[in-house]
Amino acid sequence: MRTGKHGLMTAAVTVVCAVTVLAAPGTALADPGPSPSPGPPGASASPAPDPGRGKDLEAVRKKLDSLYRAAASATDEYNAAEEKAEKQNAQIVELAKKIVEGREKLDRLKDRAGAAARAQYRTGGLPDEAKLMLSEDPGEFLDGSGRVLQGQRATKGLIGELTRAQDDLEKYSADAKARFTKLEANRKAKATAQKKIEKQIAAAEKLESELAKEEKERLARLEREAQAKAQTAWLDSGILQDLDRAATERGRKAVEYATAQIGKPYQWGAEGPKSYDCSGLTSQAWIAAGQTIPRTSQEQWRQLKRVDVADMRPGDLIIYFDDASHVGMYVGDGSVVHAPRPGRSITIAGAGTMPILGVVRPDPADPGR
Repeated sequence: MRTGKHGLMTAAVTVVCAVTVLAAPGTALADPGPSPSPGPPGASASPAPDPGRGKDLEAVRKKLDSLYRAAASATDEYNAAEEKAEKQNAQIVELAKKIVEGREKLDRLKDRAGAAARAQYRTGGLPDEAKLMLSEDPGEFLDGSGRVLQGQRATKGLIGELTRAQDDLEKYSADAKARFTKLEANRKAKATAQKKIEKQIAAAEKLESELAKEEKERLARLEREAQAKAQTAWLDSGILQDLDRAATERGRKAVEYATAQIGKPYQWGAEGPKSYDCSGLTSQAWIAAGQTIPRTSQEQWRQLKRVDVADMRPGDLIIYFDDASHVGMYVGDGSVVHAPRPGRSITIAGAGTMPILGVVRPDPADPGR
Protein backbone atom coordinates (compact mmCIF):
# COMPACT_ATOMS: atom_id res chain seq x y z
CA MET A 1 0.00 0.00 0.00
CA ARG A 2 1.34 3.48 -0.84
CA THR A 3 0.96 6.52 1.36
CA GLY A 4 2.03 10.13 1.02
CA LYS A 5 0.86 13.70 0.61
CA HIS A 6 -1.87 14.31 -1.88
CA GLY A 7 -2.36 17.47 -3.97
CA LEU A 8 -5.55 18.26 -5.82
CA MET A 9 -3.97 17.65 -9.21
CA THR A 10 -1.75 14.75 -8.13
CA ALA A 11 -4.26 12.61 -6.26
CA ALA A 12 -3.73 8.99 -7.27
CA VAL A 13 -4.73 5.61 -6.01
CA THR A 14 -2.58 2.47 -6.17
CA VAL A 15 -4.69 0.03 -8.16
CA VAL A 16 -4.34 -3.43 -6.81
CA CYS A 17 -7.82 -4.87 -7.64
CA ALA A 18 -8.04 -8.10 -5.80
CA VAL A 19 -10.98 -10.36 -5.99
CA THR A 20 -11.78 -13.81 -4.65
CA VAL A 21 -9.99 -16.96 -3.62
CA LEU A 22 -11.47 -20.39 -3.38
CA ALA A 23 -10.94 -23.80 -1.97
CA ALA A 24 -12.70 -26.81 -3.47
CA PRO A 25 -16.00 -27.23 -1.59
CA GLY A 26 -18.19 -30.24 -1.16
CA THR A 27 -18.03 -33.31 1.03
CA ALA A 28 -16.09 -36.50 0.78
CA LEU A 29 -15.33 -39.46 2.97
CA ALA A 30 -12.27 -39.09 5.16
CA ASP A 31 -9.10 -40.87 4.18
CA PRO A 32 -8.04 -42.22 7.55
CA GLY A 33 -4.82 -43.85 6.43
CA PRO A 34 -3.46 -47.08 7.90
CA SER A 35 -4.20 -47.86 11.54
CA PRO A 36 -1.19 -48.54 13.76
CA SER A 37 -0.50 -52.21 14.43
CA PRO A 38 -0.74 -53.25 18.06
CA GLY A 39 2.67 -53.81 19.62
CA PRO A 40 3.73 -56.67 21.84
CA PRO A 41 2.36 -56.78 25.41
CA GLY A 42 4.05 -54.23 27.60
CA ALA A 43 5.35 -52.19 24.71
CA SER A 44 4.95 -48.44 25.01
CA ALA A 45 2.14 -46.83 23.05
CA SER A 46 2.96 -45.07 19.78
CA PRO A 47 3.12 -41.29 20.10
CA ALA A 48 -0.03 -39.42 19.19
CA PRO A 49 0.08 -37.99 15.64
CA ASP A 50 0.80 -34.29 15.18
CA PRO A 51 -2.57 -32.49 14.75
CA GLY A 52 -1.18 -30.75 11.69
CA ARG A 53 -0.28 -34.10 10.16
CA GLY A 54 -3.29 -35.99 11.46
CA LYS A 55 -4.77 -38.93 9.65
CA ASP A 56 -8.14 -37.23 9.16
CA LEU A 57 -7.29 -35.41 5.96
CA GLU A 58 -10.96 -34.63 5.46
CA ALA A 59 -10.70 -32.34 8.48
CA VAL A 60 -7.60 -30.76 6.94
CA ARG A 61 -9.46 -30.26 3.66
CA LYS A 62 -12.34 -28.58 5.47
CA LYS A 63 -9.93 -26.38 7.40
CA LEU A 64 -8.22 -25.30 4.17
CA ASP A 65 -11.62 -24.61 2.66
CA SER A 66 -12.50 -22.45 5.64
CA LEU A 67 -9.24 -20.47 5.42
CA TYR A 68 -9.56 -19.82 1.70
CA ARG A 69 -13.23 -18.90 2.06
CA ALA A 70 -12.30 -16.35 4.75
CA ALA A 71 -9.66 -14.98 2.41
CA ALA A 72 -12.29 -14.76 -0.34
CA SER A 73 -14.59 -12.65 1.83
CA ALA A 74 -11.71 -10.36 2.80
CA THR A 75 -10.73 -10.05 -0.85
CA ASP A 76 -14.17 -8.79 -1.80
CA GLU A 77 -13.91 -6.23 1.01
CA TYR A 78 -10.62 -5.14 -0.52
CA ASN A 79 -12.08 -4.95 -4.00
CA ALA A 80 -15.12 -2.98 -2.89
CA ALA A 81 -12.85 -0.42 -1.24
CA GLU A 82 -10.59 -0.40 -4.31
CA GLU A 83 -13.43 0.29 -6.72
CA LYS A 84 -14.72 3.12 -4.54
CA ALA A 85 -11.22 4.55 -4.26
CA GLU A 86 -10.77 4.52 -8.04
CA LYS A 87 -14.04 6.39 -8.55
CA GLN A 88 -13.25 8.87 -5.81
CA ASN A 89 -9.81 9.49 -7.24
CA ALA A 90 -11.30 10.20 -10.67
CA GLN A 91 -13.82 12.57 -9.10
CA ILE A 92 -11.08 14.36 -7.17
CA VAL A 93 -9.09 14.85 -10.36
CA GLU A 94 -12.15 16.36 -12.06
CA LEU A 95 -12.80 18.60 -9.08
CA ALA A 96 -9.15 19.68 -9.12
CA LYS A 97 -9.52 20.72 -12.76
CA LYS A 98 -12.66 22.68 -11.90
CA ILE A 99 -10.88 24.38 -9.01
CA VAL A 100 -7.99 25.42 -11.25
CA GLU A 101 -10.39 26.67 -13.93
CA GLY A 102 -12.47 28.44 -11.24
CA ARG A 103 -9.44 30.23 -9.86
CA GLU A 104 -8.41 31.36 -13.31
CA LYS A 105 -11.93 32.62 -13.99
CA LEU A 106 -12.00 34.38 -10.64
CA ASP A 107 -8.69 36.11 -11.41
CA ARG A 108 -10.03 37.30 -14.78
CA LEU A 109 -13.21 38.62 -13.19
CA LYS A 110 -11.22 40.42 -10.50
CA ASP A 111 -9.09 42.08 -13.19
CA ARG A 112 -12.23 43.24 -14.99
CA ALA A 113 -13.78 44.47 -11.73
CA GLY A 114 -10.59 46.37 -10.89
CA ALA A 115 -10.52 48.03 -14.30
CA ALA A 116 -14.17 49.07 -13.92
CA ALA A 117 -13.50 50.47 -10.46
CA ARG A 118 -10.55 52.50 -11.70
CA ALA A 119 -12.60 53.90 -14.59
CA GLN A 120 -15.36 54.96 -12.24
CA TYR A 121 -12.83 56.57 -9.93
CA ARG A 122 -11.36 58.66 -12.75
CA THR A 123 -14.77 60.03 -13.78
CA GLY A 124 -16.57 60.03 -10.49
CA GLY A 125 -15.10 63.13 -8.81
CA LEU A 126 -17.81 65.67 -9.91
CA PRO A 127 -21.58 65.52 -9.71
CA ASP A 128 -23.44 65.11 -13.00
CA GLU A 129 -24.75 68.77 -12.86
CA ALA A 130 -21.20 70.16 -12.72
CA LYS A 131 -20.07 67.91 -15.54
CA LEU A 132 -22.98 69.16 -17.68
CA MET A 133 -22.17 72.83 -17.02
CA LEU A 134 -18.47 72.38 -17.74
CA SER A 135 -18.98 70.25 -20.80
CA GLU A 136 -18.30 71.96 -24.15
CA ASP A 137 -20.72 69.59 -25.85
CA PRO A 138 -23.82 68.82 -23.72
CA GLY A 139 -24.97 66.22 -26.24
CA GLU A 140 -21.69 64.38 -25.91
CA PHE A 141 -22.07 64.54 -22.14
CA LEU A 142 -25.56 63.06 -22.30
CA ASP A 143 -24.32 60.28 -24.56
CA GLY A 144 -21.55 59.64 -22.07
CA SER A 145 -24.07 59.51 -19.24
CA GLY A 146 -25.90 56.75 -21.09
CA ARG A 147 -22.70 54.84 -21.41
CA VAL A 148 -22.04 55.31 -17.71
CA LEU A 149 -25.44 53.83 -16.92
CA GLN A 150 -24.66 50.88 -19.16
CA GLY A 151 -21.32 50.56 -17.45
CA GLN A 152 -22.98 50.58 -14.05
CA ARG A 153 -25.31 47.80 -15.10
CA ALA A 154 -22.39 45.85 -16.51
CA THR A 155 -20.52 46.36 -13.25
CA LYS A 156 -23.46 44.96 -11.28
CA GLY A 157 -23.51 41.94 -13.60
CA LEU A 158 -19.78 41.53 -13.17
CA ILE A 159 -20.10 41.60 -9.40
CA GLY A 160 -22.84 38.96 -9.57
CA GLU A 161 -20.68 36.74 -11.80
CA LEU A 162 -17.72 37.26 -9.48
CA THR A 163 -19.83 36.19 -6.49
CA ARG A 164 -21.08 33.06 -8.29
CA ALA A 165 -17.54 32.11 -9.33
CA GLN A 166 -16.38 32.48 -5.73
CA ASP A 167 -19.28 30.33 -4.48
CA ASP A 168 -18.54 27.63 -7.08
CA LEU A 169 -14.88 27.60 -6.11
CA GLU A 170 -15.74 27.17 -2.44
CA LYS A 171 -18.17 24.35 -3.31
CA TYR A 172 -15.58 22.52 -5.44
CA SER A 173 -13.03 22.85 -2.65
CA ALA A 174 -15.46 21.51 -0.04
CA ASP A 175 -16.41 18.58 -2.32
CA ALA A 176 -12.77 17.75 -2.92
CA LYS A 177 -12.05 17.78 0.82
CA ALA A 178 -15.00 15.45 1.51
CA ARG A 179 -13.92 13.04 -1.21
CA PHE A 180 -10.36 13.03 0.08
CA THR A 181 -11.72 12.03 3.48
CA LYS A 182 -13.66 9.13 1.92
CA LEU A 183 -10.66 8.19 -0.19
CA GLU A 184 -8.45 7.90 2.89
CA ALA A 185 -11.14 5.83 4.65
CA ASN A 186 -11.25 3.41 1.74
CA ARG A 187 -7.47 3.21 1.66
CA LYS A 188 -7.55 2.16 5.32
CA ALA A 189 -10.30 -0.37 4.56
CA LYS A 190 -8.18 -1.80 1.74
CA ALA A 191 -5.15 -2.08 4.01
CA THR A 192 -7.19 -3.88 6.68
CA ALA A 193 -8.68 -6.27 4.12
CA GLN A 194 -5.26 -6.95 2.63
CA LYS A 195 -3.95 -7.98 6.05
CA LYS A 196 -6.90 -10.35 6.45
CA ILE A 197 -6.26 -11.89 3.03
CA GLU A 198 -2.56 -12.39 3.65
CA LYS A 199 -3.20 -13.83 7.11
CA GLN A 200 -5.69 -16.44 5.86
CA ILE A 201 -3.59 -17.44 2.87
CA ALA A 202 -0.46 -17.71 5.02
CA ALA A 203 -2.31 -19.97 7.48
CA ALA A 204 -3.54 -22.18 4.64
CA GLU A 205 -0.09 -22.42 3.10
CA LYS A 206 1.43 -23.27 6.50
CA LEU A 207 -1.12 -26.02 7.04
CA GLU A 208 -0.41 -27.51 3.63
CA SER A 209 3.35 -27.26 4.13
CA GLU A 210 3.10 -29.39 7.27
CA LEU A 211 1.70 -32.32 5.32
CA ALA A 212 3.93 -35.12 4.16
CA LYS A 213 4.14 -35.84 0.44
CA GLU A 214 1.79 -38.82 0.63
CA GLU A 215 -0.66 -36.81 2.71
CA LYS A 216 -0.68 -34.04 0.11
CA GLU A 217 -1.41 -36.63 -2.56
CA ARG A 218 -4.31 -38.07 -0.53
CA LEU A 219 -5.58 -34.54 0.13
CA ALA A 220 -5.56 -33.77 -3.58
CA ARG A 221 -7.48 -36.99 -4.18
CA LEU A 222 -10.04 -35.99 -1.57
CA GLU A 223 -10.51 -32.63 -3.29
CA ARG A 224 -11.05 -34.33 -6.66
CA GLU A 225 -13.50 -36.77 -5.14
CA ALA A 226 -15.44 -33.96 -3.47
CA GLN A 227 -15.63 -32.03 -6.73
CA ALA A 228 -16.70 -35.10 -8.70
CA LYS A 229 -19.36 -35.94 -6.12
CA ALA A 230 -20.78 -32.41 -6.21
CA GLN A 231 -20.75 -32.26 -10.01
CA THR A 232 -22.43 -35.65 -10.35
CA ALA A 233 -25.18 -34.63 -7.94
CA TRP A 234 -25.69 -31.41 -9.88
CA LEU A 235 -25.91 -33.18 -13.23
CA ASP A 236 -28.19 -35.88 -11.80
CA SER A 237 -30.63 -33.17 -10.80
CA GLY A 238 -31.49 -32.83 -14.51
CA ILE A 239 -30.67 -29.14 -14.54
CA LEU A 240 -28.90 -29.39 -17.91
CA GLN A 241 -31.37 -31.72 -19.59
CA ASP A 242 -32.83 -29.09 -21.91
CA LEU A 243 -29.92 -26.69 -21.84
CA ASP A 244 -28.80 -26.12 -25.42
CA ARG A 245 -28.51 -22.40 -26.06
CA ALA A 246 -26.04 -20.69 -28.34
CA ALA A 247 -23.91 -17.85 -27.10
CA THR A 248 -24.12 -14.33 -28.45
CA GLU A 249 -21.23 -13.04 -30.53
CA ARG A 250 -19.85 -11.22 -27.51
CA GLY A 251 -20.43 -14.28 -25.37
CA ARG A 252 -18.33 -16.40 -27.74
CA LYS A 253 -15.54 -13.82 -27.65
CA ALA A 254 -15.62 -13.78 -23.86
CA VAL A 255 -15.41 -17.57 -23.70
CA GLU A 256 -12.55 -17.59 -26.21
CA TYR A 257 -10.63 -15.08 -24.13
CA ALA A 258 -11.23 -16.89 -20.83
CA THR A 259 -10.33 -20.35 -22.15
CA ALA A 260 -7.18 -18.96 -23.77
CA GLN A 261 -5.94 -18.19 -20.24
CA ILE A 262 -6.14 -21.82 -19.08
CA GLY A 263 -2.96 -22.86 -17.31
CA LYS A 264 -2.04 -19.36 -16.10
CA PRO A 265 -1.68 -19.04 -12.33
CA TYR A 266 -4.18 -17.62 -9.88
CA GLN A 267 -3.03 -14.42 -8.20
CA TRP A 268 -5.37 -12.43 -6.00
CA GLY A 269 -5.82 -8.92 -7.31
CA ALA A 270 -4.51 -9.81 -10.77
CA GLU A 271 -6.26 -8.88 -14.03
CA GLY A 272 -3.80 -10.42 -16.48
CA PRO A 273 -2.17 -10.90 -18.73
CA LYS A 274 0.15 -13.27 -16.82
CA SER A 275 -2.15 -14.17 -13.93
CA TYR A 276 -5.71 -13.59 -12.75
CA ASP A 277 -8.06 -13.93 -9.83
CA CYS A 278 -11.56 -15.23 -10.43
CA SER A 279 -13.39 -12.00 -11.23
CA GLY A 280 -10.28 -10.52 -12.81
CA LEU A 281 -10.60 -13.30 -15.38
CA THR A 282 -14.33 -12.85 -16.01
CA SER A 283 -14.22 -9.04 -16.13
CA GLN A 284 -11.26 -8.98 -18.51
CA ALA A 285 -12.85 -11.63 -20.73
CA TRP A 286 -15.94 -9.50 -21.16
CA ILE A 287 -13.91 -6.33 -21.67
CA ALA A 288 -12.11 -8.18 -24.46
CA ALA A 289 -15.55 -8.99 -25.88
CA GLY A 290 -16.49 -5.30 -25.87
CA GLN A 291 -18.62 -5.25 -22.71
CA THR A 292 -17.47 -3.55 -19.52
CA ILE A 293 -18.75 -5.26 -16.36
CA PRO A 294 -18.06 -4.74 -12.63
CA ARG A 295 -14.65 -5.84 -11.38
CA THR A 296 -15.72 -7.93 -8.37
CA SER A 297 -17.86 -11.05 -8.15
CA GLN A 298 -20.16 -9.41 -5.60
CA GLU A 299 -20.80 -6.40 -7.83
CA GLN A 300 -21.26 -8.68 -10.84
CA TRP A 301 -23.95 -10.47 -8.86
CA ARG A 302 -25.51 -7.21 -7.70
CA GLN A 303 -25.48 -5.25 -10.97
CA LEU A 304 -25.80 -7.72 -13.84
CA LYS A 305 -29.03 -9.24 -15.11
CA ARG A 306 -29.93 -12.47 -13.34
CA VAL A 307 -31.14 -15.52 -15.25
CA ASP A 308 -32.28 -18.98 -14.20
CA VAL A 309 -29.64 -21.68 -14.15
CA ALA A 310 -31.77 -23.64 -16.61
CA ASP A 311 -31.64 -20.70 -19.04
CA MET A 312 -27.91 -20.01 -18.98
CA ARG A 313 -25.78 -19.99 -22.09
CA PRO A 314 -22.02 -19.88 -22.74
CA GLY A 315 -20.55 -16.60 -21.57
CA ASP A 316 -22.92 -16.24 -18.62
CA LEU A 317 -21.30 -15.97 -15.20
CA ILE A 318 -22.06 -18.42 -12.41
CA ILE A 319 -21.78 -16.82 -8.98
CA TYR A 320 -20.84 -19.11 -6.09
CA PHE A 321 -21.37 -19.16 -2.31
CA ASP A 322 -23.83 -17.17 -0.23
CA ASP A 323 -21.55 -14.14 -0.14
CA ALA A 324 -20.97 -14.15 -3.93
CA SER A 325 -17.23 -14.47 -3.31
CA HIS A 326 -16.38 -16.58 -6.37
CA VAL A 327 -17.30 -16.53 -10.04
CA GLY A 328 -16.72 -18.68 -13.10
CA MET A 329 -17.75 -18.41 -16.74
CA TYR A 330 -20.09 -21.03 -18.17
CA VAL A 331 -18.62 -22.59 -21.32
CA GLY A 332 -21.26 -25.23 -22.05
CA ASP A 333 -21.63 -28.94 -21.35
CA GLY A 334 -22.04 -28.33 -17.63
CA SER A 335 -18.60 -26.75 -17.23
CA VAL A 336 -17.05 -23.44 -16.22
CA VAL A 337 -13.67 -21.88 -16.77
CA HIS A 338 -12.42 -20.21 -13.61
CA ALA A 339 -9.41 -19.16 -11.56
CA PRO A 340 -9.78 -21.32 -8.42
CA ARG A 341 -7.53 -20.08 -5.61
CA PRO A 342 -3.90 -19.47 -4.61
CA GLY A 343 -1.68 -22.34 -5.66
CA ARG A 344 -3.98 -23.32 -8.51
CA SER A 345 -4.13 -22.43 -12.20
CA ILE A 346 -7.01 -21.36 -14.43
CA THR A 347 -8.87 -24.48 -15.45
CA ILE A 348 -12.11 -26.05 -16.66
CA ALA A 349 -14.24 -27.52 -13.88
CA GLY A 350 -17.73 -28.84 -13.41
CA ALA A 351 -20.18 -25.99 -12.94
CA GLY A 352 -21.76 -27.82 -10.03
CA THR A 353 -18.60 -28.47 -8.02
CA MET A 354 -19.29 -25.43 -5.81
CA PRO A 355 -22.50 -24.15 -4.22
CA ILE A 356 -24.23 -22.00 -6.85
CA LEU A 357 -25.77 -18.73 -5.73
CA GLY A 358 -27.08 -17.83 -9.16
CA VAL A 359 -26.31 -16.90 -12.76
CA VAL A 360 -25.86 -13.43 -14.27
CA ARG A 361 -25.71 -12.31 -17.88
CA PRO A 362 -23.28 -9.58 -18.96
CA ASP A 363 -24.73 -9.50 -22.48
CA PRO A 364 -28.56 -9.45 -22.41
CA ALA A 365 -28.92 -9.53 -26.22
CA ASP A 366 -30.63 -12.53 -27.76
CA PRO A 367 -28.45 -14.91 -29.80
CA GLY A 368 -28.02 -13.67 -33.34
CA ARG A 369 -29.16 -10.13 -32.54
